[in-house]
Amino acid sequence: MSVTLLTFGCRLNAHESDTMEHLARQGQAQDGKTIIVNTCTVTAEAERQARQTIRRAHRENPTARIIVTGCASERAAEAWATLPGVSRVIPNTEKTLPATWGLPDEAGRAPPPSRHIRALLQVQQGCDNDCTFCVIPAGRGQSTSMAPEAIIPKARALTEAGHCEIVLTGVDIASWQRNGMGLGQLCRHLLDEVPEIARLRLSSIDPMILRPDTGDRAFWDLIADEPRFMPHLHLSLQAGSDLILKRMKRRHGTADVAGLISQVRRLRPDTGFGADVIAGFPTETEALFQETHDFLAEQAIPFLHVFPYSERPGTPAARMPAMPRSTRQERAARLRTLGQTIRDRFLHRFVGQEKTVLMESPTAGHTPEFAAFTLQGASSSRRGRLERIRLTGVQDGMLIAEIP
Repeated sequence: MSVTLLTFGCRLNAHESDTMEHLARQGQAQDGKTIIVNTCTVTAEAERQARQTIRRAHRENPTARIIVTGCASERAAEAWATLPGVSRVIPNTEKTLPATWGLPDEAGRAPPPSRHIRALLQVQQGCDNDCTFCVIPAGRGQSTSMAPEAIIPKARALTEAGHCEIVLTGVDIASWQRNGMGLGQLCRHLLDEVPEIARLRLSSIDPMILRPDTGDRAFWDLIADEPRFMPHLHLSLQAGSDLILKRMKRRHGTADVAGLISQVRRLRPDTGFGADVIAGFPTETEALFQETHDFLAEQAIPFLHVFPYSERPGTPAARMPAMPRSTRQERAARLRTLGQTIRDRFLHRFVGQEKTVLMESPTAGHTPEFAAFTLQGASSSRRGRLERIRLTGVQDGMLIAEIP
């Protein structure tokens, strides 16, 4: 029997797809082909693409069993079950349980083989925030934190499997709390208990975790003094206008974000910042959009993940006065253009430097700051290897490099 995973959405979905594939290959006894579609509900486009993929998969594999799971199907299981070829819809809470795939609990104790060079390690699930645009809590439930006693063995197993870098992931990893520990303390504990971890990186985080007055103080020690903690932070920013952030019901303001970026750069000047940004949120006038544009330019955030606002039925934002779709698309394009300019300026600062990088293919990867690079000429390495490279230029939005 063959198993194919089709994954949409976030790093957590990618991690869970690894687990499902691992369990399905062990537990499914049926002959033939099984296709598992792991859906995302963040935008209407993500849902549309998943439905389209299911229909195409059924046309091309009419006898295959199609199993659907993920946040989109969590919100409307009956509708997804009626799509052609779908034989089963699995709730999010059950998709990574061994019993779902006909296996004993012991089958889920070891982490699955990771298809990613930067191995994903889940530490948290769900979200307690109530952002006006978001339906993720409906698909993932309330925030829960994995215990360190469960996380440490999995991290150790990933290093033993040859992974040099681990990326902590979850729905809202900034909310991780266990026995008085916060996420920064968990990172410190991981690095101490598993010294084989060469590089530790975080997926997207809420900026509130780095606020000096309310944030996790252990993070500042990691940023200042821990070379294995990667100088790359991807912020769940969403907007650079205080009024829009308030209407989004975000917990941070622009002054909070500007302060933390300034402090991080004081400790590690070359830190690579990323940010999620929504363009064309309801009630966003041209002046409010310009506030976001100017804020991103002032903060010089090089890695922007920009997407036009997408209504999610049942959310408070969906009832607010909407911007025309053409306006959302046009504003998103302007922010992406700005992001490219900032990114290229950021990349040029590394030209002439040498870096130790994790090769994601024989000729490409990312620097510790998450700047993409490619080797040119006769230079090549090996996927998964930590390699020393010299950065020689910038081309097409990435660094050009060679092996000295």
